Amino acid sequence: MSLNSIAIHDVVHPTAAFVEETSYPSTAFAGGDASSDKRIQTGWESSPLNPKNRINSLDFPKDPLWRIDGCAGLGTQFYAVPLFMLPAMPARVDVFIPEQTTQTPEVRALLQLDDAFHIKDRARVSNLAITRLITRKLQEWTLSIPDLKGWYNSLPFGSRIVFENLALNTDNIRVRVARLHNLERQLKSSAYLSKEWGDSVKIPPEIALSGLEIVEQVHDSVCVVRIEGREWILKALTSYPKYLYLELRHLLTIKPHRNIVSRPVRLVTKRCSFGSKNAVVGFLLEYHRPGTLRDILPFRQAHRALPLEDQLRWSLQITSALLHLHEICDIFYPDLRLDNVVLSKAGDAIMVDFEQRGVWCEFSAPEVNFIEYMLLIASSDEIPDPIREHFQKRVNKLLRGYDDIREFTRSQEHLKNLPSYNIPWLCLSRKEHEAAEVYMLGRVLWSIFEGVSAPHQSAVWQSYKWESDLEFPAFRRTPTKLRDLIDRCTRGRRHTLSERVSRVGSKLVLTPSPDVLDDSGDNISEDGVPDGSDEMKIYQAGKKWWMDEVAHAEAFLDEREELLSRGQWTDNPFNRPSLSAVLAELDEFRKEIGIPDIKQ
Repeated sequence: MSLNSIAIHDVVHPTAAFVEETSYPSTAFAGGDASSDKRIQTGWESSPLNPKNRINSLDFPKDPLWRIDGCAGLGTQFYAVPLFMLPAMPARVDVFIPEQTTQTPEVRALLQLDDAFHIKDRARVSNLAITRLITRKLQEWTLSIPDLKGWYNSLPFGSRIVFENLALNTDNIRVRVARLHNLERQLKSSAYLSKEWGDSVKIPPEIALSGLEIVEQVHDSVCVVRIEGREWILKALTSYPKYLYLELRHLLTIKPHRNIVSRPVRLVTKRCSFGSKNAVVGFLLEYHRPGTLRDILPFRQAHRALPLEDQLRWSLQITSALLHLHEICDIFYPDLRLDNVVLSKAGDAIMVDFEQRGVWCEFSAPEVNFIEYMLLIASSDEIPDPIREHFQKRVNKLLRGYDDIREFTRSQEHLKNLPSYNIPWLCLSRKEHEAAEVYMLGRVLWSIFEGVSAPHQSAVWQSYKWESDLEFPAFRRTPTKLRDLIDRCTRGRRHTLSERVSRVGSKLVLTPSPDVLDDSGDNISEDGVPDGSDEMKIYQAGKKWWMDEVAHAEAFLDEREELLSRGQWTDNPFNRPSLSAVLAELDEFRKEIGIPDIKQ
């Protein structure tokens, strides 16, 4: 089964539990009969053997005018960096292409569209056929623009170059520019933020976006920029700026800690064409060149350069930073994963990303996931009305007015000073926050001591440069004493969808597990899919798993609600250790093995 937005809704998300079987289009399946979808032409007209559909070339232009630095949006958004004007400011003018489901299986395969769904980093994205096609089309299209520099500099921040269609022959691709004036309307000025946050929040000085030189776009919200020879991180969002301003407020108000990213040094502003507002589009942070633990851990493990002293130091530092946020700063941190921990030049762990959007279920605590399931179902327009309304009432009971928060817009200014926009975490108490943070910490500790990128080897959303064959909670390298600690931190963990349906390369397949395959009696083929199976079995396996999981989530929340009404809810139903207890156990282990005191 191909990876695409339909597969996410009908297999990977909890919405799968309530999707009608007949609504599942065959075009969502790898090799499905595309003729059933009128949007997709089939036969000779769309065949790659037809001369008019053949790819001219996938070679990069000799003197390219653009460079693609990565990919997001489930393989539909590509970070485009202009090379026709150097230095260039980071205006975030990305390329957007149609979803994979609008293309024939042949075109998806030739352009590697399914690979783009989960591959994100520049090194691998640059080798994809779709990246080469985009670069060649941009080259042809850009040459038709009379004043390139003037055109680029006049675009509103976050504007889009939209490929309205895809074709193997670049002459047949239609391109337009979408100027994002709507984003500009949502952006705020430095004076506005200062007034709203009060005198207690010290606002950094401003610097114009035009004064920055883009070096590389490393993430949807993060790029490396250069100012007078020094490199910095520019944090900027091209959608939902409320998260940008929330993170900025957190970073300006939390008390410093040596293992938490330092405060922003400058606010980055741009004069908006709509209303002549000098708006804050981002802020500058210190750049830690070594990168994230997500990439560092498996690389060092592969080269046998991952000593226990380093693993223990990072574990102590991350735990200390979490404890600092919880006890001293009184804020929760729902974003703990290896992507959000970078190494400083000195080799210390630094926690970043304070948008508070939360992490994937591979890292998140089950009690947080349970509420997230309710929210995803309540927010789906493709779920039958009675079911959706049931879950909307359920979430509203957990957090009254949640829909106003979810749909926060410029017209709802009264919501701007909420402590967070993360609905599942806003439903929880302070003690429940700590228990959920301990769970995420346990997953991170497991990854650190096992030397892997993530708790699960084949995450649907993103593949890694180095993927392990080890699955949490199995142990291979973790010291014996720490295994018990990690086990206690992750109490309440659930079985995962990957035990039924997993990603192999760029496809969703049935996981070769006896408890899954006994029902049908099928034999396992070499690619991990039962002989004679079809994509409908993947859909059915996902639906069955999510029906059971959603039922369990509702039962858990029912019990929580009942015990809360009686005053008997413990806020830590799985009896996980506290953050301070985890820190103490890690430090005790350090003393036992004779490692010198580690600065935290």
